[in-house]
Formats: sequence, C-alpha cells, structure tokens
Amino acid sequence: MAYLSEIIGRPVTDLDGMPVGKLSDVIVRPWAEFPHPLIEAVAIIGKGGTRILPFMAVAALLSPVIPLKYRLDDAPLFDLKEDDVLLSRDVLDKQIIDTDGARVVRVNDVELVRVNGTIYVSNVDVSWVGIIRRMGLVGLAHFLAGHLKKKGIAWDDVELMRRDQEMHLRVPAERLHELHPADLAEIVRDLNKLESGQLLDTLDVAHLADTLEEVEPEFQAELVEHMSNEKVADLLEEMEPDEAADLLGDLPKDRKEDLLALMEKEDADDVRKLLTYPEDSAGGIMTTEYASIQPNLTASEAIKQLHGMADEVETMFYVYVVDGDQCLVGTFSLNNLIFAKPGQMVADFMTKHLITVNLTDDQETVAQTVAKYDLLAVPVVDDQNHMHGIVTADDALDKIIPTAWKKRLPRFYR
Repeated sequence: MAYLSEIIGRPVTDLDGMPVGKLSDVIVRPWAEFPHPLIEAVAIIGKGGTRILPFMAVAALLSPVIPLKYRLDDAPLFDLKEDDVLLSRDVLDKQIIDTDGARVVRVNDVELVRVNGTIYVSNVDVSWVGIIRRMGLVGLAHFLAGHLKKKGIAWDDVELMRRDQEMHLRVPAERLHELHPADLAEIVRDLNKLESGQLLDTLDVAHLADTLEEVEPEFQAELVEHMSNEKVADLLEEMEPDEAADLLGDLPKDRKEDLLALMEKEDADDVRKLLTYPEDSAGGIMTTEYASIQPNLTASEAIKQLHGMADEVETMFYVYVVDGDQCLVGTFSLNNLIFAKPGQMVADFMTKHLITVNLTDDQETVAQTVAKYDLLAVPVVDDQNHMHGIVTADDALDKIIPTAWKKRLPRFYR
C-alpha cells in the first residue's frame, strides 16, 4: 500500500539510469466494470516539458527512484482521453459528500494498492493524517495512522464528474431522501453554486422544499436563482406559507409577481396575506396552516375531522376552537382529545384561558410569550380576536437565540 502524495515528485530515470525528470501525476481511466480503477499512465515533467507515458513503460512506480523501461525519447506516448483522471490535478483537495456524516469533506490523499504487479486506486483519504503526510512528515503520518481509526472512502463509492466540476460520492436519490432535510441543508451550505445546484437537482419537489426550509431566505433566493419559474412555483406551493413568504420576500419584485401568478390560487392567497405584514412581526412569521374546529362537535367527531386535515397543517400540537366568525374561543391538545369521552363536547374540555399574540406584535414579543408559557406554538389574532395563524416555537425563537440563526449561515457558499 502507498499514497499518491508519497510518490508525486519522486525522481524518474530512463533505461540507462539517467535522470529525466520528476513524477508529476498519475492517470487512471475509470471503467464501469472495474470499481477500483487501475493506473494507466504517468505524467513526467522534465526539461522538455511534460510527457505522459503508459504505465507499461514504468519498471517500478512505488520505488524511491522511478525507473523507466525505455530511454525517454524511445518511450511510447499515452493517448490521453477526455474522461481520463489525473489523480493529483483532478482529485486531491476536491470536495466530496460524506452521506454517513452528512457533511462535505476534502480529499487529502489517495491510497494505492499493488496486486500482482498491477496498481489500483483503493480509497480516498479524508483524514487530517493525509495532510500531515503531504507536508512531508511521512513517518509521523504512518505512526498516527497505526493508532487512529482510518478515515477513508472506498473509490467505488466515488463518482468523478467533468473536470471543471468537483468530485462527489455517488449518492443515489433514495440515499439522499433518507437524510434529514437539516443534514441536506448542511451539505448544501458547504457547496458552491454549481455543486449545490447539481445536488438539489437530484431531489424531488417535496424533499427539495423541506431542504430549502432549513436554510435562511437569503440563501434560498440564491439557490433558486437559476431554477425555472415553474419549478420554483411548485416549490413554493410545497413549502409552509411562512417559509414561502420569506423566500419570495428576497426575490426581485417582478419575479415575485410572476411566481405568485403561477401558484395555485389558495396557496398564493395565503402567501400574499403574509407578505402584507412586516417581516419580523407575528403576522410576518406566522403560518396560516393550523388545525381548527368548532366547539359544537363531539370528541369523536373532532377526531374524524382532524384526520382529514392531517396533511394540510404544519403542526397539530394544539387544536384551536373558533366560532362561526373565526374568533378564537378555546384550544386543546391532542392529549385532551384522546382522553375525552367520545360523546363529550369540545366546548366542555377545551381550554378557555387563551395565550395569544397580535398580528402586529414584534418577533421578540412573540418569542418572550412562547418562552414564558412554554408553548410549542402560539395563536395569532387581530384586535377583534379573529384568528389568522400560529407561530411555532422554532420560528418565534429563530432570530432571538443567536445559536439558532448562526448555525444557519452559509459557510462556504461561493
């Protein structure tokens, strides 16, 4: 076993033992039938420039001095193809997605293995030991590698893309869908525009919407900048209304109106309503998707009605009771409903002591209310007690607690 960093720069001699230059790169040709590609050629830089020779022209690649089987002028040249990969140029220091850790990591070295005289690429090294090895501290690197858990990613899990792009782990769509949207958002933040666009293109609309909801609106706006209006409109319909409003608020006015026109009328109306309120007000951060019923239902009727709205509301921590004029008259939790007798009226077990915030209350007031009363969500009403939406605890506290929003800032987006 050897590492790419250990052989790059080694002196190369010809058949007569005369120095002809140094090894500058190693070329592999990734064939689909071979998960671990074998080394096909080497690049040698000398006084006459760089020459690429086939691997069969090399007598011993892993020796301290690399001898050729030919005099340099007599050595055959290698026909470099567009899809050939130069390990030093195309792989080292490139970023890949580690789906197990839901993070972006950098390739610090490439592990080579010799089998029956043929040398294969086995793993990419993403550990800091690889950096130490590349600094020339090979002895220390070998010592640490023997005492630390190996951090390598098998080459057959790596998919090389075009040379002007980056290298990624092969991530089937079903694997991406298994990741939590917050983990996908962390990955997206660590990628550049090209990479993040490629990753997002692999997600269906539902997963893409969930992922976008995990990043701040300014970053969302950059991510959808080059998406078609039709696709963005589909995303906005899939997102929670408050999240969709935040995203639209960071887009140019003309595009915002175009997108609203493409959305389903009910979804567009909900978002338009939110856009009329100041961004940091209760009305601006609330969602209009919540569970509400009337007080003249029995517990069993309420359960049946709530079943029908399960896919339409953001959260069902609380159910809100409104009269015919949509005025808030009570609330109850699912626990209250479960333990109520089937024939018991909602009006008899609902809580009439209500904690609410006004549409115009600022976000800090909303956050203080949520924290003071230990609420998972708080209803938003107007001066006449008409209910307009709810603010969930995470949305209320998002800009108040520093760690909640600092974690969401894009780190390496460029």
